[in-house]
Amino acid sequence: MSAVKIVAIVLIAAGILGLVYGKFVYTKETHSTKLGALELLVKDRETVNVPAWVGVGAIVVGGVLLLIPRKKS
Repeated sequence: MSAVKIVAIVLIAAGILGLVYGKFVYTKETHSTKLGALELLVKDRETVNVPAWVGVGAIVVGGVLLLIPRKKS
C-alpha cells in the first residue's frame, strides 16, 4: 500500500471522527508551585470544537486521494 493511500485513509477516518464527536478535550498544566514537600498544580481543561466543514473537507480530500489514479514509474 502506498503512502498516498495511507494518508487518504487517515484523512477519511479523522473526518468521520470529527463529524461524530465534534470536539475534543485535553488538559494542560498552567501553574506549578512547590512549597517544601508540598507541590501545587493547576490544570486547565481545554475544549476544542471541530467545525463540520473540516470533517467533511477531510473526507472529501481523502476520497479524492483514493480515487485519483497514480502513474507507475
